[in-house]
Amino acid sequence: MPIAILSPADLRLTLDPASLGFADTSELIAEPLPWIGQARAEAAARFGLGMDQPNYNLFVLGEVGSGRTSLLKQAMHAVAANKRVPPDLCYLHNFDAPERPLALRLPAGEGRLLRQSLAQAVKTLQSEIPQRLDGQDYKAESERIEKAWKDDVAQHYAELTTFAETRSFSLHREAGRMVFTLTGKKGQALTEDEVLALPKARRAEVEQAEQELRAEITRYIEKTQPLERAMNEALAALRRQVVKPLVERELQAIRAGLKKQIKDAAKLNAWLDALEQDVFDNLELFTGGEDDEGGQEALQMVLARYRVNLVVDNGGLTGAPVIVEDNPLFRALFGSIEYQSENDVLMTDFSRIRAGSLLQAHGGFLMLHLQDVLADPLVWEKLRRFLRSGRLQIEEPGVSFSPIAAVSLVPEAVDVDVKLVLVGSREQYYELQEAAPEFARHFRAKVDFADSFVANADTRRASAIFVAHACREHGLPHFSAAAVARLLEESHREAADQTRESAIFARTEALVMESAAICRARGPGLVTVADVEAALAAHTARHDYPEQRLREEIAEGDVLIELHGERVGQVNGLTQIDLGDARFGLPVRLSARTYAGEDGLLNIEREVELSGPIHDKGVFILQNYLAGLFAHLAPLSLNASIVFEQQYHEVEGDSASCAELYALLSALSGLPLKQGIAVTGAVNQHGEILPVGAINEKIEGWFRVCEAAGLDGSQGVLIPTRNRRHLMLAPRLVEAVAAGRFHIHAADHVSEGLELLAGVAAGEPDAAGHYPHASVLGHAQDTLLAYRRACQQLEHPKPPRRHFRAGDRPQRR
Repeated sequence: MPIAILSPADLRLTLDPASLGFADTSELIAEPLPWIGQARAEAAARFGLGMDQPNYNLFVLGEVGSGRTSLLKQAMHAVAANKRVPPDLCYLHNFDAPERPLALRLPAGEGRLLRQSLAQAVKTLQSEIPQRLDGQDYKAESERIEKAWKDDVAQHYAELTTFAETRSFSLHREAGRMVFTLTGKKGQALTEDEVLALPKARRAEVEQAEQELRAEITRYIEKTQPLERAMNEALAALRRQVVKPLVERELQAIRAGLKKQIKDAAKLNAWLDALEQDVFDNLELFTGGEDDEGGQEALQMVLARYRVNLVVDNGGLTGAPVIVEDNPLFRALFGSIEYQSENDVLMTDFSRIRAGSLLQAHGGFLMLHLQDVLADPLVWEKLRRFLRSGRLQIEEPGVSFSPIAAVSLVPEAVDVDVKLVLVGSREQYYELQEAAPEFARHFRAKVDFADSFVANADTRRASAIFVAHACREHGLPHFSAAAVARLLEESHREAADQTRESAIFARTEALVMESAAICRARGPGLVTVADVEAALAAHTARHDYPEQRLREEIAEGDVLIELHGERVGQVNGLTQIDLGDARFGLPVRLSARTYAGEDGLLNIEREVELSGPIHDKGVFILQNYLAGLFAHLAPLSLNASIVFEQQYHEVEGDSASCAELYALLSALSGLPLKQGIAVTGAVNQHGEILPVGAINEKIEGWFRVCEAAGLDGSQGVLIPTRNRRHLMLAPRLVEAVAAGRFHIHAADHVSEGLELLAGVAAGEPDAAGHYPHASVLGHAQDTLLAYRRACQQLEHPKPPRRHFRAGDRPQRR
């Protein structure tokens, strides 16, 4: 099959603005924005978001800028709008175990109502309890109880005093203690010296009497202490009796105020009962005056227990919550417990518990980016445990490692029903499948966003609607149909395919904004094709400095690239350089040398470890294809080397294997190759030329080098025919081709390109496998035969010939 020379129409797709069906994008504002080219992802997203069963969380994979986040947020909000509002979550003081606060779920809005009702009830109790305990009825009854107690105590004290006097002791109270003193006959208190002066027998009687008195005092205390306890209990019962109607009225108002059906009603009632008992147990604190600072502080500590810590308030929602957590730190995601230092101790209580995104998203949707989650091992491990159990325990991980003492707090764990949407790349998804299969099991809804899609009239209109919505969202001037057509052509360029558009709409949106900025600088009106072209040129100018410097090195002769003439064993290959923010192509000289030997083909890049595995594979394929060409001469007696000249970084990819083969065959045959035609393409073991990537950048890189030196009509490129639909070349290059100053050649087989470069037929083998002598392969065949003879001569050297002079005769033995 003869080599093809591509026409200008083959080099890029050009869209007719009239075919788009609108004059400018303002006509498209009212149309809804669809999922452009993402039918599979849209169906998977709706399936996953609609599944209420566990483990159907969504894993969204795709390239950054494909709309994976914005489209999923849009879908999440649409589904959430039709779901019921989830309950509020409160944490309450645990009266039985303060270190284990209680979790309480209430219908949406009821948590706020409970908090307000309790706050009002506490204010009422704080003001009315002292009034009731200051009433006449309470005072009269409490005085009666205290008087009865005092009378009983006084009677017992009188009996004790009589007992002491009969034994010559006087008894009185001093600072809450019983003090007794030995007295004389006249009732005076005896001093220590006087006691020591008593006869021995009398002292013995005194000691006996003292022991009896001490025993009697003990019996007195045992009798009066129960009386005091009974009095205190009676007073406490009286206070409860007086206050109980008030407390029950307030708590009943709270119960009645919560009108909606409460799932945790039993827990709430039990907690209110415990609160009532705690009020009764601390009634004496309510009667302290404002001047009693200690009493007021103790009262405030008690009242703090009656607050409601509303950690999740869904009262303002109309549907299920949708949360996008862009900063999934441990505390932000799982909640936290705040601490305050008091006297070198970290103190906390239930009111310092804070909810994280997981709790706030209960009953709805939570979006996370996998890269952010993996950045913190604590977050990753906690998330795995949560997915396994479905329950969340709020904790403060750093407290156990604190250098100072801390009060521990273990809030009650709660069940969390949330649909997780995890966003990541394809590489992360499959790495996760292998590294943590139990984690991947919880994400059964795979939402795979395409990088590109087949273009048609519908997708182009949808892309135009996207432009219209972008203009409205950012307040930009609208685009003419011709400008939109140019944007669509650039989308095909990004996809490197005349039949497919790029699905990375973030790039399109950036180009829309940059084009609109140029339009505004020019003046009012629609964005035109010229504005889009100017934006593209400006973007290139901002990013092409590395390419410019490399081209200058070629022009200045620092990098050896020949653009004219012919050379043996030398060809210009095309490479791609990807810097992340810029991608461009540049030529590189490939050279080959051959000589007689048996070592085969030497890949110099591989020997110095500057060759990647794919490039090595391409060289091995080349070597075996070469061996197959000359199988009738096997084994080949050949030493050959091939190298990328002036290449000091790693070489990867097989797109230069076709050029390497041409350089090698040129060196073998001794026939020169045209230096004005650069080559790209991979080759398989049958000599077929395979398509390569970055074809547009490679061609344009060579074109710019040739253009800088001056196009003479002989320059061009040789590309695989299978790359024809990937061509979306720059308009300036297409114009040069149309003018005959540059040429794009396409070949299916290496033999076609060989004929183009060498200007000689490649050669077809005859029945014996031999090639015509005038062909490229025929010349190479002759060289290989010469190499074989040279090697054989070295292996089997001929014996030296003897020369006889006249008259000499051989001697017999």
